[in-house]
Amino acid sequence: MNARARAGFAAAFRREWQHLRQDRADRLLVTLLPLLMLAVMAWLFAASVMRDIPIAIVDLDHSAESRLLARMLDASPGVAVVAQPPDLAQAQAQLRRLEVYAVVLVPRDATREARRGRQGTVFAYYNATYLTTGQSAVRDIVEAVGAWNARLLAGPIGRQVGPAKLRAPPIAVQSDILYNPARSYELFLLPLVFPALLSLGLALAVAASLGREVRDGTLRAFLGDAPWAAMAGKVSPYVALFSVYGALGVLYLALLRGDGVAGSLWLLMLGQPLFYLACAAVALLFVGLTRDMGTALSAIGLSIGTALAFSGATFPVVDAPLFTRVWNLLLPLTAYIKLQTQQQFVGAPWSVSLWPLGTLLLMVAVAGGVGGWRLIAAARATAPAPGQGA
Repeated sequence: MNARARAGFAAAFRREWQHLRQDRADRLLVTLLPLLMLAVMAWLFAASVMRDIPIAIVDLDHSAESRLLARMLDASPGVAVVAQPPDLAQAQAQLRRLEVYAVVLVPRDATREARRGRQGTVFAYYNATYLTTGQSAVRDIVEAVGAWNARLLAGPIGRQVGPAKLRAPPIAVQSDILYNPARSYELFLLPLVFPALLSLGLALAVAASLGREVRDGTLRAFLGDAPWAAMAGKVSPYVALFSVYGALGVLYLALLRGDGVAGSLWLLMLGQPLFYLACAAVALLFVGLTRDMGTALSAIGLSIGTALAFSGATFPVVDAPLFTRVWNLLLPLTAYIKLQTQQQFVGAPWSVSLWPLGTLLLMVAVAGGVGGWRLIAAARATAPAPGQGA
């Protein structure tokens, strides 16, 4: 960086820092508000694991064994039997009223069939419109029924049928949970929510900062003789601040709420400024293309603001429409979440994470390059004609 570029960077940095010191509203938007959002999200999801999800059991068998199942379900930490309606119709009515999120049905003669050496069936129905809650309830129901089966085989049914008729199925499926064995929705959601909120806050702040120069007619004076260095200096305070917030979020989840960092902490820390610099480049792109603060802020809300839904971490993009898959690849959050998952939770080799890091660098170059070029063109278009005054 030559002397002119260094001077332009320093002048823009001081100019933006001075603005933040003088404008209390903007200062709070990039200091207090992001930290407050992180604290609120951390508090909301501090429970980590769902407990006592209300369910109903319809016992049409009316046997000692079926009553044992009801007690075992109620003793399960994840669910609580809050109702035992006499028939399935009443249980479905409770589902529709959202009084329960799952229903267990023990058919008539289910245990009698088991005593005869046949297979009995217990049905579980869950409300998939509340997908996370319903699936969590079903997992605990399946585990409780499995424990109930083991007790029946070792107890009266096993003795009545006899060991000759008791045999395991020829092929069994054993599933083990990898990476988040506690099934904590805190460790699933917060690593997604933290960067999603911070990236939106940074992009809005950068767009407002650059758009302010366009709105006030000071763009040419701001860019000066080293426009690229001036733009870099202007976004640097925001990238630095939000990188610190992002690092604090990673350390909070890894050291206080999780089991540490499975991979490279240094790569995770390197990913912070790259991710937020990529988001700043997207903001620069929208300001450069629209040359209007309001339009640029709206475009950021539609892109960065909805990035979590298109990142592939919450809703799958496998075999999605072409637009969804392309949009997924264009979002900085997608690359960052891959990096975070690989290094914080999975413990992938560092070489694997070079791809998302390179993707973020490419976004900085392309989005920032196009946006900066358009902003410089806008400044030149407002330059006074030869022979005219400034």
